[in-house]
Amino acid sequence: MSKIYPSNLTYRQYEFLSDLIPEPKPGGRPHKVNMWEILSAILYVLFEGCQWRALSGDFPPWQTVYTYFRNWRLDGTWLKLHDQLREWVRVERDRLPSPSEGCLDSQSVKSAALVGKQVGYDGAKQIKGRKRFMTVDTLGLVLRVVVTAANVGERAGGKKVLKKVKQMGKSLSRLHTIWVDGGFDGDPFMMWVIGICHWLVQVVLRPEQTLGFALVKKRWVVERTLGWLMGCRRLVRDYERLPKTSETFIYLAMIRIVVRRLA
Repeated sequence: MSKIYPSNLTYRQYEFLSDLIPEPKPGGRPHKVNMWEILSAILYVLFEGCQWRALSGDFPPWQTVYTYFRNWRLDGTWLKLHDQLREWVRVERDRLPSPSEGCLDSQSVKSAALVGKQVGYDGAKQIKGRKRFMTVDTLGLVLRVVVTAANVGERAGGKKVLKKVKQMGKSLSRLHTIWVDGGFDGDPFMMWVIGICHWLVQVVLRPEQTLGFALVKKRWVVERTLGWLMGCRRLVRDYERLPKTSETFIYLAMIRIVVRRLA
């Protein structure tokens, strides 16, 4: 890289991540590109919000960069890297790797004009696009996220993302409580969480007669995380053809945040 961009990984940050980068498969070709440049190029797309084809010429060819991004999405590398870094941050903050409590919330974002798959209209927010259902721990670190059409209801989307959290298994062995807002209230949803996930759901409502922004107990953590995502232009609007790609970019945004804290 001949130019320094704000989104670039420093060499210290790259060294911190290098042990987590998968080695070529046995019998496969060795890496012919600089992995530091590949990771920095992917973060450039995320942070600057450009198309893959518009990637700066300082980086490797966009086809090579996109191939690494796609392959690591399909084989789960990004998710494994994200989960390992999340645990390291918790340990660095003198917390146990598994949180005992989590927060659940959703965020509706507009979709780009040419995105047509799994797009809907959120009548409450008056937004045509997609909805991000996100669970975080009490530090605001993402556990799991699910992207759906914007017309998916809170409880239906909540079930989808909590199923993903439940599949994390022993890594969340201490989790017992999920904090939510009034959109997830209701006995059927709470009984489903208790019966399937064996967690308690706690609803926190905004103070009555409150206008504008209000700091709500417990819920502010996940709302802050949703705000962090807006620092990445690729996430301000949903440009992705597949919701799974949108989810991957969210995990990448958290990887960038966590690496900057740890290194």
